[in-house]
Amino acid sequence: MLRGVISLLAIALLAFTTVTTLSGNVRPQGMDELHKTGKVVMVTRNSPTTYYDDRDGATGYEYELAKAFAHYLGLELEILVADNLEGVMAALESGQAQFAAAGLSKEQTADYPLHYSPIYMTVSEYIVMRRGGERPTSLNDLAQSSLMVTAHSRHASSLRRWQRDELPSLSWQESTDLEASDLMQMVSDGDLDFTMVNSNEFQMMQTYLPNLEVAFTLGDLQNVAWSFPQNSDDGLAQEAFNFFYQAETGAVLAELSERFYGHLGQFDYVGAQRFLRHSQRALPRYLAHFQKAADDNNFDWRLLAAMGYQESHWNPKARSYTGVRGIMMLTQNTASELGIENRLDPLQSIEGGGRYLAKLRSRIDDEVQEPDRTWMSLAAYNVGYGHLSDARKLTSQLGKNPNLWIDVKDSLPLLSQRRYYRNTRYGYARGQEPVNYVQNIRRYYDVLVWNDEQYATIGEGSDALQLSSLNVTVVPPLL
Repeated sequence: MLRGVISLLAIALLAFTTVTTLSGNVRPQGMDELHKTGKVVMVTRNSPTTYYDDRDGATGYEYELAKAFAHYLGLELEILVADNLEGVMAALESGQAQFAAAGLSKEQTADYPLHYSPIYMTVSEYIVMRRGGERPTSLNDLAQSSLMVTAHSRHASSLRRWQRDELPSLSWQESTDLEASDLMQMVSDGDLDFTMVNSNEFQMMQTYLPNLEVAFTLGDLQNVAWSFPQNSDDGLAQEAFNFFYQAETGAVLAELSERFYGHLGQFDYVGAQRFLRHSQRALPRYLAHFQKAADDNNFDWRLLAAMGYQESHWNPKARSYTGVRGIMMLTQNTASELGIENRLDPLQSIEGGGRYLAKLRSRIDDEVQEPDRTWMSLAAYNVGYGHLSDARKLTSQLGKNPNLWIDVKDSLPLLSQRRYYRNTRYGYARGQEPVNYVQNIRRYYDVLVWNDEQYATIGEGSDALQLSSLNVTVVPPLL
């Protein structure tokens, strides 16, 4: 789970000690106007950690959390996207947006007149480099290197503070055209030596750009919170405290942490590089098969492809010691049940794997929503539907939610302990394996989605980022 997502107890304590005028039963003044319009406007940034569009529509950690807040208020959430910190603050000051949920820290916005929600995440600032290069240990070592950050960002503010207080010889570049993901791509490609990003942004992007690593951490932890303008009634800010104070929000934070960061885990550089090589060399041979199986069974083809890689590294002749065969590693019984005559035929194997996963998905209770439904289906593909059912029952017995993958994945490993599996219908199972299985597939899937989007952008005529074509400002040393 993402480090820095604070516990419900801490949220409750913060809410109690910071806002003493709250009442859980009375709406603060100023909310009537919002209810007349029926909506609340959030300003955010377009990034992997805040808000973006995928094949299913709008999503992102900040967006999903804000959507839960709007639901709590009984209002419709409307999104306004700004390019940078100045744009976010301008939207609040002008009244275009009622609050900002943009992954911004209180320290970054300290110079603006704002109210804040409770702190719900802490992040560090990382200096990021290309793997294999000479590792700096402090900003002093970056003097002769190219360092670039997003203009008007928290990182630009941090560098200015360090330059003013400790290192007047420091110099760097800033660009209004580039976000954190762009800058990390440029470091990965060798167009920049270093950049500076938030720890959660790096954690997510390292999956796509495995040749990046952290050179060092700069400064102290920063506290992420929503921002509300002080030039308006503080009713909405007080409602945010009520929202974070309720128990349901603790569950939402845990779910979102699992959904967006829970599968990242310990980074495997060698495995990530191997996957990228296979996706370039082997995957194109089977791409059409995965697309057809996905269309036939209502899956994203990239999910089935990620699953096929986890099963066999896209090797049509793969075989395990238990006798499962082919790209999707079907058992003989499953193949017979599906009418698959040749498990070593890539088309038949991929088609069979897609149909079998869809069959498992259809057996899971309707109460289980996506994406949990897919993660549980994958777990059942790996460990068997019976063991998944045992784990869900065990989850319920332990007082957790059997319809949430975040809870079920904690119960699955218990099936290898006698005190738990002796009371289940299907008995012992190597329960950690399906947890790892799902986590790996989710990582591979994310990389395939990222690669697919990059190729689509290039296909639309977008060239690779070139420094000469960007709006770049050099911040000179003070000496």
